[in-house]
Amino acid sequence: MDQVVNLCLTGRSESSVGSQVCTSDATTLAHQLGALTAAPGGTLLVAIIDGAAVGLLLGRLVGPNPFTDEVSLAVEVVYVGPEHRRRGVGHSLMVGAADVAAEAGAEHVYAAPIPGARGMQRFFVQLGFAPAAAHRVTTTSALLRRLALDSSPSGRAGSRGLDDLIARRRQSRAEAASAASVGSMSGDQAGRRAAISRHVRRAVQTRRDVESSTTTS
Repeated sequence: MDQVVNLCLTGRSESSVGSQVCTSDATTLAHQLGALTAAPGGTLLVAIIDGAAVGLLLGRLVGPNPFTDEVSLAVEVVYVGPEHRRRGVGHSLMVGAADVAAEAGAEHVYAAPIPGARGMQRFFVQLGFAPAAAHRVTTTSALLRRLALDSSPSGRAGSRGLDDLIARRRQSRAEAASAASVGSMSGDQAGRRAAISRHVRRAVQTRRDVESSTTTS
């Protein structure tokens, strides 16, 4: 956590709107990060090189709620230390995020680049994110395809991994639909939510494996 806090503080110092990024107090920031990752669906991915944290991604699985039955992944922060940029660290973190989204049956991935962070804006545009109010958004399947294409020039190895993820995502949706078909109207809604909750819990439980898969060495 100390290394993650230091990364956040470095990002704060780089931003022209640092006070809007996070607090400057390391102790308070550590408590806040702990609270965010402990929230339902909270996701923290860390990229490590030679035992040091060099990049992080903070996100949260959201939904369903009174306005939608859909589950989405909201990527709130992607940051890579200055000396480790343009080496695929950010790409690896997004691979981990896309995996979390697919495992949870999330249809879309939202991102909220910090205002004025042109580099992050370009990064998300290159991954196919389109404007969505104050956010950028893409479908999970489109993001997986783009990441697989970027990872593998031939597309073969990436396609196999992509096919596996899409198959798991479809299976998750089928299980949710099956659970939702039982009972009355109120039971229908409860079943659907319970099924999605199981996917969210499974994604959170496997987060450590996802972090390992995004570690850069």
